[in-house]
Amino acid sequence: MRAIPKATSLNCKNGVSAFVSRGTVIAYWLIPVEPSRSFFQRMINDLARRYDAPSFDPHVTVHVGSDHADAAESALAEAARVCKSINLKALEIGHSSEFIKTLFEQFALNTELRQLNEIIRDAAQDSSRYELNPHLSLLYKKIPDAVRCELAGSIKVPFSEVVFDLLKAVRCVSPTQSATDVEAWRLVATKQLSG
Repeated sequence: MRAIPKATSLNCKNGVSAFVSRGTVIAYWLIPVEPSRSFFQRMINDLARRYDAPSFDPHVTVHVGSDHADAAESALAEAARVCKSINLKALEIGHSSEFIKTLFEQFALNTELRQLNEIIRDAAQDSSRYELNPHLSLLYKKIPDAVRCELAGSIKVPFSEVVFDLLKAVRCVSPTQSATDVEAWRLVATKQLSG
């Protein structure tokens, strides 16, 4: 099922409206192993309760591409066959005004993650221009910069590295801009990495 893209008006800082095309895509996620998975899930759930925000699975987005479920399943199968679990170095807690990056753990980009991105993109026969920027979001909510800054400074992650060993393909609206968008996400496929 393909969604008809919608144009969404966004208010720019200069006061001019910009129109962003919205459509349905498949997002490819890496899911952390325990105990980091439970740690991040508790943090996401706690922040969601405190700020009346949506809850979601802890994940690092590896690629975002066309809404083709068959291609997504074969891409995950190929990636799972070729790739072992991936260790990512945790860098810092960051924040931004972007809804899906309100508050996040930033990770260092490494060769294994780049290779996984290429395998998925090639196997899905997808030429989208997704820019790989490994981060694990902790909160999706429009909140003032001062609040985000204070929150980012208050969070301590007890892991210097996080291991990821599970892939998920999730159908979602892009760009995701609201709790309603998050609640509409649907799992398409899951695969365990070979390592």
